Amino acid sequence: MTVAATIVWFRRDLRLADNPALAAAVDAGGPVLPVYLVDWERGDRWAPGKAASWWLGHSLRRLASDLNRRGSALALIEGDPVEALVGVARGLGARQVVWNRLYEPHSRAQEERVKAALKKEGVGFRDFGAALLFDPEHHLSRAGRPYVQFGAFWRACLAVPEPASPGASPSRLRAVREELSRRLEGASERMPFAGSGPLPPTVVGSKAWQPGEMGAYDRLETFLEEGLAGYEQERDYPGREGISRLSPHLHFGEISPHQVWHAVRAAAPAGAAAAEASAAFLRQLGWREFAHYLLYHFPATVAEPFNPEFARFPWADDPDGLAAWQHGRTGYPLLDAGMRQLLTEGWMHNRVRMVVASFLTKDLLIPWQQGAAWFWDNLVDADLANNTLGWQWTAGCGPDAAPYFRIYNPELQARRFDARGEYVGRWSQRPDGGPEDSQDAGGPSQLPIVEHAVARARALAAFRGLRSG
Repeated sequence: MTVAATIVWFRRDLRLADNPALAAAVDAGGPVLPVYLVDWERGDRWAPGKAASWWLGHSLRRLASDLNRRGSALALIEGDPVEALVGVARGLGARQVVWNRLYEPHSRAQEERVKAALKKEGVGFRDFGAALLFDPEHHLSRAGRPYVQFGAFWRACLAVPEPASPGASPSRLRAVREELSRRLEGASERMPFAGSGPLPPTVVGSKAWQPGEMGAYDRLETFLEEGLAGYEQERDYPGREGISRLSPHLHFGEISPHQVWHAVRAAAPAGAAAAEASAAFLRQLGWREFAHYLLYHFPATVAEPFNPEFARFPWADDPDGLAAWQHGRTGYPLLDAGMRQLLTEGWMHNRVRMVVASFLTKDLLIPWQQGAAWFWDNLVDADLANNTLGWQWTAGCGPDAAPYFRIYNPELQARRFDARGEYVGRWSQRPDGGPEDSQDAGGPSQLPIVEHAVARARALAAFRGLRSG
């Protein structure tokens, strides 16, 4: 008896290894049709920005190539996502559709619509947890409420059994019947991949970005060999390569958090210092978990402050200040170097992200939502949960946020974390490659657009006014 096909709905799980949905499709024993719905994020305010779209296009190409080597093809389907998925299932006579869950508001709502439509059509479906280490739905405090402090959340995570070991990549996929495969492949060839042009976000002083599953493995291996042992000491210095740069690979699911978790555990050498470095890096995975956990339980925070008092904060309307910040023209070299890195690489070191976010929200009193929108459009690792938590934390309005009086001094931060000027020197060029000059951003000859001491006093007065009502 012929076994009906299974459709695998890919989204941000663009890998073959440790992919529970793909593994379930292979285990079903019939043909497998990998599908990517081109328009699945259309209509979402947080569809990928320009930098993330560039990454997505190249990642999809790598996934399609990897699938081809295993005897299958990636079908790119246009149109309304629910109608398109049901239509392919109907035309294929599919037994079931499988996918890996996502946790953002748009994704969750879309999954529910897909389930209802498939059920009506009489097609089976299964979904799997693969994007996170811990399921946010079931991970609650003893009182049955969501955690809102990272420390308590992470202690609770570490108290449960360790995340499951990652699964292997399938060696071969049984393709769907030939005539349908040809028709779908033809549709794919006519449809250009988003952002499939040359590689504009080149990395200065490090390996070039390499979207895709193999690029993720290469990045992880490099970090394990060269960065993990010194991570605890080196991660705050933007002029050094003391961090993993895995964030875009994790966002697009080219590597799973389970794979990273167990690779770090296995690679950590003996000794207390090594154990601390390993724990410090895994704690950063924990922050990623916390961000998605909070967004799952508090979806309104993508646009509204977690602390409702901040709805009446006296934010400034300052388009000139915003433009100077966006393009690295504030007169503070560390800050301007960070914004140039963002515009060139599509990425920014985390220490500098905190400094530039603090400057925008506290020195300039510009709403955090405007900074979050700029990051969203220009980061290759733009992730709704991480972006939301990072900006709300720095602005002081989020859960477990930085205290309102923590206002980063960009000059002191530069002296502490870039004392030799390695980072600032690396980014002394404009994003277009030209040298800096007195009229353009961040050089010693440009005066700061605001005096930090004056701006800090103004911000503290605004925060005190908010606290006093």
